[in-house]
Amino acid sequence: MTLRSICVFCGASPGAQPIYRQAAENLGRHLAEQGLRLVYGGGAVGLMGVVADAAMAAGGEVVGIIPQSLERAEIGHQGLSRLEVVDGMHARKARMAELSDAFIALPGGLGTLEELFEVWTWGQLGYHSKPLGLLDVGGFYSKLGDFLDHLVAERFVRSQHRAMLQLADSPAELLQALRQWQPNVAPKWVDRKPD
Repeated sequence: MTLRSICVFCGASPGAQPIYRQAAENLGRHLAEQGLRLVYGGGAVGLMGVVADAAMAAGGEVVGIIPQSLERAEIGHQGLSRLEVVDGMHARKARMAELSDAFIALPGGLGTLEELFEVWTWGQLGYHSKPLGLLDVGGFYSKLGDFLDHLVAERFVRSQHRAMLQLADSPAELLQALRQWQPNVAPKWVDRKPD
């Protein structure tokens, strides 16, 4: 799969561990070095600001998408290639998805998870065929991975849809997995019989 633009979901907080900041810096720098545009939530605080600053410092293109209502709270980043201010969260997510070929989640909180799961659901429903990945910094997402496997075992999620979400602990490994991912179209419903 050809990747030109990567959407990164991440926290507006730096988190409790220094490794989260380091991972955001590494990812931003790596995307820029690979010639990949970074699309993200447009904030200047927390891991959002870190990943954007690292990509910009490495000469990358960075596009931020921020809702007008959050521009002040998340401190809209003024040092980007482009900052787009949109009407709300739905417009933010739709615009980030429109501009991106794949999605990566760094550590983050409820907003990060909500963005990831919404765009994943869009893929499950066939609205797009773009891969998603978790950058598993220090095992941050390992328990979530176990739970997602449990959803498959309990027949609430198809294995093809689970496979849309790649997990790796380095930017290079994760990008390789995203590039190698191939869409495997399957109906969303696990037990539904075709008409």
